Amino acid sequence: QVQLAESGGGLVQPGGSLRLACVGSRMTFNMYDLHWYRQAPGQQRELGARFTEGGTTSYVESVKGRFTISRDNAKNTLYLEMHSLTPEDTAVYYCNANLLVGRLSDYWGQGPQVTVSS
Repeated sequence: QVQLAESGGGLVQPGGSLRLACVGSRMTFNMYDLHWYRQAPGQQRELGARFTEGGTTSYVESVKGRFTISRDNAKNTLYLEMHSLTPEDTAVYYCNANLLVGRLSDYWGQGPQVTVSS
């Protein structure tokens, strides 16, 4: 069974940085499009950043220039580097992997909490 295991959440002061990691297991990691979603309290889940199987990255406007998504296929790991954090970045952050080959395979991590507060 495919699993996505996340780490790196926690409490950080405004202006600080965090790095999230998501390790995939029991999957051909390099075939998947990978995403970081986030869900703030009372808000809908939104796509924050994407790293496609083909190497294309994209970001939601609110995190551009502050967040960097990267992947290491040799380690089956997806990263999200977050800098200049603000309280508006407070959310549960979810790693997602999907692959469309005949049918859609779609997997989610457990979602670590990131809290930005002084």
